Amino acid sequence: MSDSQLNDPTLTHAAAHRAHLAALQSGYEVAMQQHDLDAIVLHSGKPKRHFADDQDASFKSHAHFLHWVPMAGLSDSWLVIRPGERPTLYLYAPDDFWHLSPSLPTPDTAPWAEQFEIVHLRKPTLPERPEGRVALLGEIAELQPQVVSELEALPNPVGLVRQLDEGRVCKSEFEIACLEEASLRAARGHLAARRTFMEGGAELDIQLAYLGASRQRESDVPYGNIVGLNAHAAVLHYQHYGLQAPAARHSLLVDAGASVHGYASDITRSWAGDDALPLYRALIEGVEALQKRLIARLAPGVDYVDLHLEMHRELGELLRELGVVSLPAEDQVAQGITAAFCPHGLGHLLGLQVHDVAGRIPD
Repeated sequence: MSDSQLNDPTLTHAAAHRAHLAALQSGYEVAMQQHDLDAIVLHSGKPKRHFADDQDASFKSHAHFLHWVPMAGLSDSWLVIRPGERPTLYLYAPDDFWHLSPSLPTPDTAPWAEQFEIVHLRKPTLPERPEGRVALLGEIAELQPQVVSELEALPNPVGLVRQLDEGRVCKSEFEIACLEEASLRAARGHLAARRTFMEGGAELDIQLAYLGASRQRESDVPYGNIVGLNAHAAVLHYQHYGLQAPAARHSLLVDAGASVHGYASDITRSWAGDDALPLYRALIEGVEALQKRLIARLAPGVDYVDLHLEMHRELGELLRELGVVSLPAEDQVAQGITAAFCPHGLGHLLGLQVHDVAGRIPD
């Protein structure tokens, strides 16, 4: 796949992106009114350096900042949101020959830039302090203590953060486009991973094939890819890549996604190899059929918990049908047996975090 095949939702869905930003402005204005605020300041985050080293860890911008600004990896930048005004983006892009600085967005290259006042920061400095009562959201601990005091801001007010977290649960048309594109890129990676597995590749070969087909660096994936051959697939978060292919190819598990403007996909697939047992092949086929039945039942108003429980019941029926477990499906569910085969459950929220808002939504 060439880079020309990568769709950019900020361009292909520009109108939806404008509507997304307008809805954010409206939602933040409601939140400011309810919390007696005159402005909200979002900090994009700051790269962290490995202890006693001169190398930085991989960096991703704060999710609430990314909700507004589709520039994942933008550090030391600020967004100031006030009622009735265009948000002001203080974008850090130093004059530097050590690293390539971010390109300043313009209406010609980035239609969304028209919705912002953009101030170019050549040094990591503070934004101009808004008047009135201000809340500051972001990883405050990474900032110097005087930053919060100089901005005279309320750091991460719990009620406000919870309200804005909840606002990220329902996705806009633009966000859905980003999630769809992330899934398409990941799907290309999964197909390349399967081909490499069938050709006899080792775990590292499969990982490299995935990254190439999905057009990602390892530091850019939304979470560490899991590539497990044979028994390694039984380790839920297997974290290595074997350099040698095993003598027998029983199975491959790949748990890997992609990211588009910070929006993540999260896809897990299992494949049977040439040396797989017939029982394993039947199990894979049965689970794929179950997945398709559940997807067909998805519709607005369908209770997620009901669908989750139905998944466990049907999984129990499959396990009994194949002779893996002798108990009736209901007993398997009650005793937690199906949960051992499916510890992650049916799924989770997806968005600017792989487990969006880190699963903190209470209901």
